[in-house]
Amino acid sequence: MKKFVDGIIESFKQLKIRDLLKSLRVRFFFVVAITGLLSCLSVHMMILDSYENRAVSVKSTEVQTQLKILANHLITYNYLQNQSSDVINAELDMLANLYDGRVMVINDDLKVVKDTYSISQGKTIISEEVVNCLKTGTKGTMSRYDQANGYIELLTPIVETQLIEEQDVYDSDDKNEVVRGVLLTSVSTDTIATTMEILDRRATTIEILIAMVILVFAALVAYALLKPFDRITAAINDIKEGYTDKPIVGPNYMETEQIIKAFNALLRRMKVLDDSRQEFVSNVSHELKTPITSIKILADSLLAQEDVPNEVYREFMTDIGNEIDREDKIINDLLALVKMDKTSAGLSITEVDVVALTESVLKRMRPIARKHNIELTLESKRAITAEIDEVKISLLIMNLVENAIKYNKDNGWVRVTLDADHQYFYASVADSGMGIPEASLDHIYERFYRVDKSRSREIGGTGLGLSIARNVVIMHRGSIDVKSTVGEGTTFTVKIPLSSVGTK
Repeated sequence: MKKFVDGIIESFKQLKIRDLLKSLRVRFFFVVAITGLLSCLSVHMMILDSYENRAVSVKSTEVQTQLKILANHLITYNYLQNQSSDVINAELDMLANLYDGRVMVINDDLKVVKDTYSISQGKTIISEEVVNCLKTGTKGTMSRYDQANGYIELLTPIVETQLIEEQDVYDSDDKNEVVRGVLLTSVSTDTIATTMEILDRRATTIEILIAMVILVFAALVAYALLKPFDRITAAINDIKEGYTDKPIVGPNYMETEQIIKAFNALLRRMKVLDDSRQEFVSNVSHELKTPITSIKILADSLLAQEDVPNEVYREFMTDIGNEIDREDKIINDLLALVKMDKTSAGLSITEVDVVALTESVLKRMRPIARKHNIELTLESKRAITAEIDEVKISLLIMNLVENAIKYNKDNGWVRVTLDADHQYFYASVADSGMGIPEASLDHIYERFYRVDKSRSREIGGTGLGLSIARNVVIMHRGSIDVKSTVGEGTTFTVKIPLSSVGTK
């Protein structure tokens, strides 16, 4: 049981840490802090490496210079043949003690004639480096740093140089080197290591101070730079709670400006939708109430009269029937809009002959056109097949043609033109009607909007036809355009993709 409880506590702790790491402020703090600390460590290592390389190089050069001087002395005192020179022995011991190292003098037979440690004296050394130095002379001079064991190994040739004399002219560039032996020297790097330890301790102390400064700086920067996001969050929460509906105003950071602009645009859109919804409810209430009021008045008028003649009774009932038809049309149009507004409402895509579909719609509309003496014609420039929702496109064409007929002049005309390219098909509905004022063009797709309200009510318009048409176009990822001249007529042009890709 205890293990189970401990496991739950541990899981809770891990969950808290996981949630904490999701914070942008915490992540920013870690990024700044880790970057600063890694930079300090990198500088630390670079300084120590640079010092070590420089110190080894200087010491190698210094010792090599001393060894070359010593090599000349060995030739001068003929030490390789006679090791009894107290001066040379003293120099060798002094050099070994000075650099806390070991010096071995090796002749050209690879025999150790002198070892300051007195370990290998008299022995033969077979070493690739020594043999190479004997063969190449000055070119074989070498120094190698053994960091693991803490010493520098140097090879210095003992060279006897002879100048060639010719016609009393000495050419100093032409030298014959005779290698008499090799100085194999090992020099301790304890002083370098000690200095590096001191530098390391001081650098570590400085790094700790810098790390503390970096951590404080990272915390302050994370708090200061992300403070605007806290203000934006607070402002959004105020709007969410309903305390205010004013746009958010924030600091001039590019990132926060983008967020604020996007949110304010969303806020304006929501306000427009809310206003539109309220206006829509008001309009629906008004539009549905008007026919009912008319029916009520007509019914009350009949009830108030006794012995109503059949002609009057029939006239009143005809008016009541018309109002009921009008109410039914408004309700049907509203239901069509509601279905299209639902995000779940999809399209029933099939491959449709657009020309045949349009001819079918116009066939149903011709009786209405003949009633108003309107000439209704169809012109198709080519055969058109598209992947569309047949029912909705029929509704689109029917609404456009019906409007063109109803808001036309007597003895006018309505022309429907179909065309297509490799990507879209185009349906144009032109009429010779009264036209739409320029001021009304931006509002014609609004629900219940009417250009001429008196005539709309007279001919039974609901103000929803163009809104339905536009919704159908949007669902098919198309576009609708209108051009109109008052007194001359109106032309609606619809562009719909031939393919259903992206519309399903």
